[in-house]
Amino acid sequence: MKHKYGFLFLSTLFLFSCSNKNGKIDASGSFEANEIIVSAEGSGKIMDLKLEEGQTLTAGQYIGYIDTIQLFLQKQQLNAQIEATSAQMADVPKQVRALQEKLSGMMIEKKRLQSLLQSNAATNKQMDDLNTEIQVVRSQLDATRSNLNVQNKSVLAQIDGMQYQIASLENAIEKSLIHSPINGVVLKKYVNRHELISTGYPIFKIADISKMTLKVYVSGDQLSNIKIGKTCDVNIDKLNGKQKTYKGKITWISSESEFTPKMIQTKNERVNLVYAVKIRVDNDGDIKIGMPGDVIFN
Repeated sequence: MKHKYGFLFLSTLFLFSCSNKNGKIDASGSFEANEIIVSAEGSGKIMDLKLEEGQTLTAGQYIGYIDTIQLFLQKQQLNAQIEATSAQMADVPKQVRALQEKLSGMMIEKKRLQSLLQSNAATNKQMDDLNTEIQVVRSQLDATRSNLNVQNKSVLAQIDGMQYQIASLENAIEKSLIHSPINGVVLKKYVNRHELISTGYPIFKIADISKMTLKVYVSGDQLSNIKIGKTCDVNIDKLNGKQKTYKGKITWISSESEFTPKMIQTKNERVNLVYAVKIRVDNDGDIKIGMPGDVIFN
């Protein structure tokens, strides 16, 4: 890689000198693309993988999946536990019905006793005793309701915990599906079907080659003619010594200068400072990653 950059920079220096003479080339470099390495988000055996190097994929396209049988079985087990735990939920109205019926009967008895009191057929002590019993039943009713509600809250909390576990398993199952993150071309395939992989292991490399980036280095005295957003001409070599020209746009200029590539070992060249510049070019299919390109700043 170092030899590659050294050669490119030597070529760039030569082209700089040529540009001073004939004004045709301002800088030279190589094309790059937005490359993404897609890694496994789950562990297990690859059960399906529809993937080949050079294949064109669209964003979100299904490619394959990692074995999810254990995740599925864990999910089914949790569903069974939720069903069993739900059976522990207390039926509050049913549990307090007997006390409510007893209280209703006592209230009827109180009305009857009030009528008897008016006709002096009952005593105040009987009424006091009945009111005390009513108060006791009401306290029992409130306590029973409270205890049952606490019990149900505990059961519901257990169910909520298991539902969160199911959501986590469903997320893991979803991550076991392999999709393409972008529109692009498969550059490298790292695994095959039936292989075992773990989380974080690379599956394939993909790049969006519809837009390519030409990275070049320019000297400090060229910066005044270079601005982000400015257009320029980008040339690539074709057969029979011909060149093809594209319109490019400057998308990035290094904010700091750097020394010439390390392969330049002479003292005079090492002190030269250059600035990296990136130029975006729409690709019609002829531009390849690593291909050299020349730029003429307008």
